[in-house]
Amino acid sequence: MATTEFGIVYAVHIITDHFGSAVSKVCECLLRRGPLSLQDISRLTDIPRLGESDISHNQVKVKDILHLLIQHNCVQAFSVEPPDGSESKATVQYIVLFNNILHRERYSKFSSVVKEELGTQCLKVLGGLLSYGRLTLGQLIQEDADSQKPIGPEAITASLQKLVAARFVERIPSPEPVLGNKEGPASKKKGAKAAKILKEAGSLEERVVEAATPVEAISFPLVFDQGPDSSLADNHSNISAGKRKQRDVESSDQSDEVIWRPNFEELIRRLRHKACVEIVKERRDEACATVVRAMIEVGRSQETKVKTDKSVPVSMGSIYGEVIKTKAGRTMLQERVEECLEQLSATSSYLPAFVIETADSYIVDYKAILSVAQKDEMESVVMRRYGKEAFRLFRYLSQEGRFVETDKIADAALTEKKDTPQILLKMWKDSYLQMQKLAVTGVYMPFQLWKVNKLIVSRQMLDEMYHASLNLCLRLKHEEDSENELLWLPNLEGAFEKRGIHLLAKKELLLAATFKLDDAIMLFLDF
Repeated sequence: MATTEFGIVYAVHIITDHFGSAVSKVCECLLRRGPLSLQDISRLTDIPRLGESDISHNQVKVKDILHLLIQHNCVQAFSVEPPDGSESKATVQYIVLFNNILHRERYSKFSSVVKEELGTQCLKVLGGLLSYGRLTLGQLIQEDADSQKPIGPEAITASLQKLVAARFVERIPSPEPVLGNKEGPASKKKGAKAAKILKEAGSLEERVVEAATPVEAISFPLVFDQGPDSSLADNHSNISAGKRKQRDVESSDQSDEVIWRPNFEELIRRLRHKACVEIVKERRDEACATVVRAMIEVGRSQETKVKTDKSVPVSMGSIYGEVIKTKAGRTMLQERVEECLEQLSATSSYLPAFVIETADSYIVDYKAILSVAQKDEMESVVMRRYGKEAFRLFRYLSQEGRFVETDKIADAALTEKKDTPQILLKMWKDSYLQMQKLAVTGVYMPFQLWKVNKLIVSRQMLDEMYHASLNLCLRLKHEEDSENELLWLPNLEGAFEKRGIHLLAKKELLLAATFKLDDAIMLFLDF
C-alpha cells in the first residue's frame, strides 16, 4: 500500500526523534521524491554547518547520514543496469524503507515476542541489535561486556544462535543489489496519475528488498564457531542455497565478520499470528483459539512470506499432537479438537470460515480471520465519526460490495430516506464511499449510486491513524518535557509528588493509546 501524506510526516517525526533534524531532511527527501542518487540528494537537501555551506561539504554530510540510515535498516542502496549496449555505469541510488521506520516504534512488541519464546538472554542480544541496527558477534560481545549485567561471551554466542535458528535475526542484505533496467526509475512517465506513481514506487521497493535478500542458507547460517573470541562468520563462496559450512575467522579481520540485524519480517509474522489467534478467541472461544494456535505452530516453518493468505495443510494428528503440548490444550481430547475444527470450518451470516477443511487436512484462512478484524475496525470508526445510521449504511454497502442506488440503501439499512443522501454524501467527502451518478432519460435529477471500496477506505483510515499517532507522539513528548521541568521545581507541601503522579498516569495512558493505535496500523499495513 502506497505511503500517504500523514504517513510521510509520521515517519519523518520518528526519524527526527531518534536521529535529529539533519537526518530527517534526507529521509523526507527520499520519502517524497522516491529513489535518488547521492548527488541528487545533496542537491535537494541543505544540511547546514557552522560558518560556510558548500556542495562538497553537503555531499559528505549526506553520505554520512545515508550510512547511518543504512546502519539502522531504514535505507537500502541499489543500482539499475544500464540499457543494453550502453557504456554508461550504473548509478547507485538510495530508497527509503518506510515500513522499517515504523518498526522502530514496535521494538517493545518485538522484544516481548522474543522474551516469551526464547528468554531474557536472547532478549539482551536482540536489544543490542535493535539499538545499533547491525552488529557483528564481536561487537555484541563487547556491548555485553560494557553493560552493567554482562552474561558472558558464551551466553551471547548461544543466544545469537537461537535467534538465528528462530529467524528472529538474520545476516544483513546485499549492500548494493543490481536491478534489471526494465521498470527502473528512469522509465517513470511524466503526467501519470499520482496513485500509479506511488504504486510503481511501492513495487520498486519490493523489488529492491527482494534483490538484496540473500538465499536462506546465507541469511540464516546455523553452524557457528563457539569460541568466545571468534565471530559467527562464513564465506559467500563456500555457501550454496542447499548447504551450510563453517569457516574459522580471525576476530581481527573485520571485513570477514558476519554482520547481523533483526529480521523484522519474522517478528511481524509472529505478531500477525498472535493477532489471528486473538481474533479467533474473541469471535469463537478459548478452545478454538488453542486449536488455531497449534495449526499455526505446525505450519509456520513452511510459510515463505508475511502476508500469506492461507497456511499449509495440516493433518488432524499433527494438530492434536501440538495442542496437547500447550498448557491450555493439555487436557483436551481429540473429540474436542474435532469439534473446534468443525466450528471453525462453519460459515454464518456474520462470520466467514476461519479454517478450510480438505479431504484429510485443515488450513488456516489468515485472510478471512484478518478481514473480520479489519471490518470491525472500519465499522467502529464510522460509528464514532458519523453515528448509528451511517454505521448501518456502511455495513450494508460493505456486504453488498457493489454500487447501490440511494433509496435501496435506505430501505435495506432501515434509515430515513430524507436523511440518507446527506449521510452518504458526508462519508463520500471523507473518502469512505465511492459515488457514481447515473443519468436516466426523462428524469431531471440523476440517480446516485454508492459503494464501499475497501482498499480506498483502508488507505484513508491508515492516513488518519498516522495522523493520530503523530499527535499522540507529540503529546507524549510534551508530557515528558513537562516531567523534566518538574524536576527543577521546589517540593512545596507535596505539590511535586502529586504533580509527578498525575504526569506519570497521563504518560501511561498516552503510551497505551499509542500501542493500541499501532496495532490497528499493523492490521491494515503489515498483516
